[in-house]
Amino acid sequence: MSNPALTQLTEDETIFQEAVKSFARAEIGPLVTKMDEKQSLDASVIEKCFQMGLMGIEVPEALGGSGSSFMTAILAIEALASVDPSVSVFVDVQNTLVNNALIRWGSEAIKEKYLPKMCQKWVGSYALSESGSGSDAFALATRAEDAGDHWVINGSKLWITNGAESDLFIVFATIDPDAGYRGITAFLVERDFEGFTVGKKEDKLGIRASSTTELLFDGCKVPKENVLGEVGKGYKVAIETLNEGRIGIGAQMIGLAQGAFDAAMDYMSERKQFGTPISAFQGVQFQYAQLATEIEAARLLVYNAARLKDAGLPFLKEAAMAKLYTSQVAEKAASQCVEFFGGVGFTKEYPAEKFYRDAKIGSIYEGTSNMQLQTIAKLLTK
Repeated sequence: MSNPALTQLTEDETIFQEAVKSFARAEIGPLVTKMDEKQSLDASVIEKCFQMGLMGIEVPEALGGSGSSFMTAILAIEALASVDPSVSVFVDVQNTLVNNALIRWGSEAIKEKYLPKMCQKWVGSYALSESGSGSDAFALATRAEDAGDHWVINGSKLWITNGAESDLFIVFATIDPDAGYRGITAFLVERDFEGFTVGKKEDKLGIRASSTTELLFDGCKVPKENVLGEVGKGYKVAIETLNEGRIGIGAQMIGLAQGAFDAAMDYMSERKQFGTPISAFQGVQFQYAQLATEIEAARLLVYNAARLKDAGLPFLKEAAMAKLYTSQVAEKAASQCVEFFGGVGFTKEYPAEKFYRDAKIGSIYEGTSNMQLQTIAKLLTK
């Protein structure tokens, strides 16, 4: 079981999360439907996320960030997802993948060059996936060749979150296909680098305001100093960053589940049948009591994994469990909440159907549920 000391929020953390929730309800809430329909984030939302300090939560204050903890980032991701999971994953990728990788693996020169921009105005993307490398993450076809005073990248990437908005991309390519994972290297590619193009945007089932694009590299020139970490050690950057990213997705899923649940509870308290609020019927009470319990259990898994990460303790198993279980709970909660709304839950007039569409991605990106089960099983049999 989770240790309550690891999962209980401090007063400052509670105040911070409530502030983010208030921001999300006031500034993002009125735009959710419009952004979903247009399949893009409103420019004002992006700007306000920077103004709120949500795009550089763990970045040291000396480099323009908040200098806060991983747990703080998790709380922001959860709060945003309760209003719009698309905005949540936008902030999630920036913090748990891009900024985290720069902080951990970047040279001092890289940190000083990029982290202040990531806190002020630049959006980041994490580019690992390709058409032939999904769960088999290191079956990369994208090549990087040493051209003397720079690197040249050729190939393509798929399913890249924030691709339409990003200014900086962490791109994984192989310098030696025969070396397997030991040939993988991480590069920092700016949007205006020669030979680099952001390709088509995917037309998705859910989180539609969050951009998911392909990236094209045709003789893309990358300065030698833009290698992130060591040459041939990109697999370490990828694995260790994604381990943290799983907790971020878990936070997104519990926020989504809570948002759907809260909307349904509000509706059921007002909607009457046979002269009685729907929420007062025992059969319905049993359903939402069970759901509330599962959401809270999922939340404890996420918080525990985040606390372990902040404490410098092993968290790989806990992160995989959190990612697995929260995606299951979010899908169940969103589906059940459509039913709580009844017929109107199947319409776009109410938020239930959007939460339902948004929930499905949780079991797919940043490691499918089967990959989480495989990770958990391996760690249990060591």
